Amino acid sequence: MQKTLVIGASLKSSRYSNVAIKKLTEKSIKTEAFGLKEGILYGVQIKTNFDDFQNIHTVTLYLNPKSQEAYYQKIIDLNPKRVIFNPGTENPNFYALLKNSNIEVEVACTLVLLATNQF
Repeated sequence: MQKTLVIGASLKSSRYSNVAIKKLTEKSIKTEAFGLKEGILYGVQIKTNFDDFQNIHTVTLYLNPKSQEAYYQKIIDLNPKRVIFNPGTENPNFYALLKNSNIEVEVACTLVLLATNQF
């Protein structure tokens, strides 16, 4: 099964990354999570070591553009099929790097994609 990696995962229930993990798992989508603090959300371990991830199909971002810079190469090295830029994460500089690596860029809301069965 294809895996989705949520980057910017938060233990705070009010955060969209938290809601996204909940909705992904409810749809039985294999989900992994990366965040600044370890913890478990809806059966998903939030990891703080980026090297723990492999065979990722989709990356969904919940980091502002400035915070993304530290992860450009790490995300490219994962070689996902696509990267979803949720509202507030739009980053044309990163789009170009991803496209040059043949990684699909999708500017969309993961929650809307899931709710409308377009994920």
